[in-house]
Amino acid sequence: MFENFRVFETDFAGRPLRVETGKMAGLANGACLVRYGDTAVHVAVTASAKPREGVDFFPLSVDFEEKLYSVGKIPGSFLKREGRPSDKAILTSRVIDRPIRPLFPKDMRNDVSVVATVMSVDYDCSPEITAMVGVSIALSISDIPWNGPISGVSVGLVDGEYVINPTAEQRKVSRMAVTVASTDKKIPMIEAGANIVTDEEMYNGIMAGHEANQKIVEFIKGIQAEIGKPKFEYPAIHPSDEMFEAVKAFAEEDVKKALDTDDKTVRDARLKPVYEAVHEKFDPIYPEQEAELEECLYKTQKFVVRRWLLDEQKRVDGRAMDQMRPLDAEVDLLPRVHGSGMFTRGQTQVLTVATLGPVSDQQILDGIDQEETKRYMHQYNFPSYSVGETKPSRGPGRREIGHGALAERALLPVIPSVEEFPYAYRLVSEVLSSNGSTSQASVCGSTLALMAAGVPIKAPVAGISCGLITEGERWMTMVDIQGLEDFFGDMDFKVAGTKEGITAIQMDLKIDGLTPEIVKEALEKTHKARNYIIDEVILKAIPEPRKELSKYAPKMRSTVIPVDKIREVIGSGGKVIQKICAECGVKVDVEEDGHVFVSGIDADGLQRAMTIIDTIVNDPEPGAIYNGKVTRLMDFGAFVEIAPGKEGLVHISRLDVKRTEKVTDVVNVGDEIMVKVLEIDDKGRLNLSRRDALIEVEGLVPENDISEERRPPRRDRDGGRRDGFRRPRNDRR
Repeated sequence: MFENFRVFETDFAGRPLRVETGKMAGLANGACLVRYGDTAVHVAVTASAKPREGVDFFPLSVDFEEKLYSVGKIPGSFLKREGRPSDKAILTSRVIDRPIRPLFPKDMRNDVSVVATVMSVDYDCSPEITAMVGVSIALSISDIPWNGPISGVSVGLVDGEYVINPTAEQRKVSRMAVTVASTDKKIPMIEAGANIVTDEEMYNGIMAGHEANQKIVEFIKGIQAEIGKPKFEYPAIHPSDEMFEAVKAFAEEDVKKALDTDDKTVRDARLKPVYEAVHEKFDPIYPEQEAELEECLYKTQKFVVRRWLLDEQKRVDGRAMDQMRPLDAEVDLLPRVHGSGMFTRGQTQVLTVATLGPVSDQQILDGIDQEETKRYMHQYNFPSYSVGETKPSRGPGRREIGHGALAERALLPVIPSVEEFPYAYRLVSEVLSSNGSTSQASVCGSTLALMAAGVPIKAPVAGISCGLITEGERWMTMVDIQGLEDFFGDMDFKVAGTKEGITAIQMDLKIDGLTPEIVKEALEKTHKARNYIIDEVILKAIPEPRKELSKYAPKMRSTVIPVDKIREVIGSGGKVIQKICAECGVKVDVEEDGHVFVSGIDADGLQRAMTIIDTIVNDPEPGAIYNGKVTRLMDFGAFVEIAPGKEGLVHISRLDVKRTEKVTDVVNVGDEIMVKVLEIDDKGRLNLSRRDALIEVEGLVPENDISEERRPPRRDRDGGRRDGFRRPRNDRR
């Protein structure tokens, strides 16, 4: 039945890689099922027969689809089916998109759709890497024009050794998680998160991944040679050379004058009459070709900017190649939030706000990963007004999710552990103005906001981008690229980290890849710039994290209790924990491993809750002082509950520092009083004293101090005498 069914096998980082073609999705332009260990990802690629009209870009869509059946889960939604893609799925789609997009013909306008469906997951064999390899295979064997193949690997650093495609256990202890995509010669994509690794460690890890990719690239070439289809012809959509040369000759000098400013607003205003003049002259010559004329103007601007950089070493705003735009940092702009920081770089400006919450506020993840919760959340918003446009907000797109994840990855290594600082964090970066590198400005703004909020981060983190211009064998890099240098350049190499090392990398390319020399120079330049930002900008705005939290932030305390005591703290139907929350004005979260987190605004309420929990878990010790609530009154004393299920007797003689005739003269049911534990008798009953607590804590002096021999007899809990004391005959009291 499946005459074209073929199987190709190889070894991939010590695990079997099996590719099946000709059996599934026969109507797609190209398809394959890739099995890596027990991970299985199906990839199908399709292209439209005709180009899309009226677009000036290549319409490529990449979707990484997580199916929860792949890990034996039923979706948690009401509909019980997969909904919108998870953030992780969107990020993976972007990671696959970035290395394959530059390898398509730049003048093709046919829609191309790439769908990678995760059908089975072996946690030791990354479905993301499997999907990237599968996409490369499907495109290579299809008839869609594409200048591949590529391969992708994940690189870890475990015990000082680089590990290709680390297992689940190795990923837990790895100091880096770097995804490297490669062609047979160059590196078109790098995505990295790291626990403060040096430039040299990062560079060597990237090169290790590049080398490992070569075997899979050759494997895919073999598959393509055996079963690959001839690539189809497409109508190239681009202006004629004659049109471009005519427009360039007419508008080049005016374009130079318009671009020669560091102000984006001025530049846009200067370009408007240039566009109008070009259309006025050339619309009659090239009727119904407005899109091609716009493309010519774009190419003219690109020509001017690249010639300035390559031939004159001149940047649009007059800076040197390693010079950054003017920088500024502020904290505490918003009085009621827990922490705020604004970072400005030229005309790029980002305000980040930090919110602290109890650990229970952490995000619950419903995906195919082993990670089920996320304590540190970073979100990035890019409103249309930040670039002077009018467009309604429709929620975050893929770009916003990607930039937020990059900033989150950059800050995560310096966030204190839950034991050190038991909080959940939500950081929101609001882009107020954009002229290049807003993602890295959000990294800097986040450092400011966290320090202003009093989060004891391990070190400040800054982010910076490096650009690239290439022409044949010539190339040059520049630090802190602005919008035009990003649009007309070949690379946006974003690096974030502390002064000691790198925490995150994201590389976007418009060319087919980087050489090792370019990667090395980009790492060196961004490190110097990062150090300058930290020393001269961030630490001058706020030298260290605040010692105290905002008065509006919840205070947090934590402890660890024996697992077998969890039931006692929660109580039947949650009665005990609800009572603690109501009495102390706090929120209590108990985790399965015995970690207990108590949050609240009032410090006294926090301490009271912690004391109650400690009392429930541990038997009170003689000499300890507690705040308790009076629950019952007897003629001979009052019963006081110091914790749920822990009640003791305060004898009438121990109620006050002065003689007490009636219990109700001192306390009533429901009163909260301070008591000291005198003893725990042989039946486990607590004997308490308010008198001793007042003397010890408040320093009160008892009136007519009564010696032990002359103290009135103590009564048992049923009213009987507890000792053989007899009052002397001459004692008239």
